Amino acid sequence: MQSSTLVRRWIRSARFFPNSRSLSSHHSNPHKVDDLDGQVLVEGKAHSRTAILNRPSSLNALNTNIGARLLNFYQAWENDPDIGLVMLKGRGRAFCAGGDIVSLYHLINQGKIEECKEFFGTLYTFIYLLGTYLKPHVAILDGITMGGGAGVSIPGTFRVATNKTVFATPETLIGFHPDAGASFYLSHLPGYLGEYLALTGDKLVGAEMIACGLATHYTHSEKLPQIEEQLGNLVTDDPSIIETSLEQCGDLVYPDKTSVLPRIETVDKCFSHDTVEEIFDALKCEASKDEWCSSTLKKLEATAPLSLKVSLRSIREGRFQTLDQCLIREYRMSLQGISKQISGDFCEGVRARVVDKDFAPKWDPPSLEHVSEDMVDCYFSRLSESEPELELPTKQREAFT
Repeated sequence: MQSSTLVRRWIRSARFFPNSRSLSSHHSNPHKVDDLDGQVLVEGKAHSRTAILNRPSSLNALNTNIGARLLNFYQAWENDPDIGLVMLKGRGRAFCAGGDIVSLYHLINQGKIEECKEFFGTLYTFIYLLGTYLKPHVAILDGITMGGGAGVSIPGTFRVATNKTVFATPETLIGFHPDAGASFYLSHLPGYLGEYLALTGDKLVGAEMIACGLATHYTHSEKLPQIEEQLGNLVTDDPSIIETSLEQCGDLVYPDKTSVLPRIETVDKCFSHDTVEEIFDALKCEASKDEWCSSTLKKLEATAPLSLKVSLRSIREGRFQTLDQCLIREYRMSLQGISKQISGDFCEGVRARVVDKDFAPKWDPPSLEHVSEDMVDCYFSRLSESEPELELPTKQREAFT
């Protein structure tokens, strides 16, 4: 009971984002034939706009075009005094499964690194815009919500999870690191849950998201049309009115006994250590008396050793940084991850899990003992002295902690 109360207090206090003001009308035909234009559709009502991620066959995977269109729409809506509320949802069985890693894989192999940089820069800039948005934002997380999909939703004011929501940050499984602002929001979860999710890539369902604060509201998927209609009819930019509307349609739900959340004490005991090696040792000590620790060890053993060390450090740094600082650092890390200067793990991970699907990646380095401190340090550095940092409009948009 005590830990449940603490989590609920945390949910109430963890509204990642500040007050809302008024935003520019930008009408878009939801039936455009042009493929690029059609990747983000818009539904408009008198006082609200809804952006719809529209790549259902790719589980709404993000690309540079989608990031740029979202940026343009959101900037226009922010300046329109008639729009009080902005919503984001996905078509099909996913909200958004993350970045289009297959396209990135091919771009890297073709030597088109500048196009990869543009993807990360555009996406991270949109995430910062969302995190500092001046109007209430509601993300409808119905279906798969992973990686970059969480990045373009969690920094907003409200996140509605459903019985179909599946959340994860599975980047260590493809030799990468949880990015798109993940080092910010994961590091603010209760205890060391963020480290657990970042390192294992484990999934959470909607009930777990609401319990730990990743989501602000929960509802059954069947109620979404009613909720969207109700929100669309509001004439307000007052977050408290929008919250009341969401709560009226919300459902009370609790994680089941198979959830990781009732094991938060074990998670804290094992994942609070300073190094990945110590985390492994702690899990091994508990494995003989706890099957969950044994299965968690197996999950970690399937991930890239370099990614584990890099991701742990990223989450730990994120605890003491603002969203913009996390995004700027993650941008450096992402460019290192795709450059192959330190390791080719990202391309190897995507090849093994998504392209060839042999699920037998050959990680480089192959084990934790081969991952040097210098390698990890390099991951947090710019590609070169001449490589520009990610430029975010921090002087125009107030940073937050």
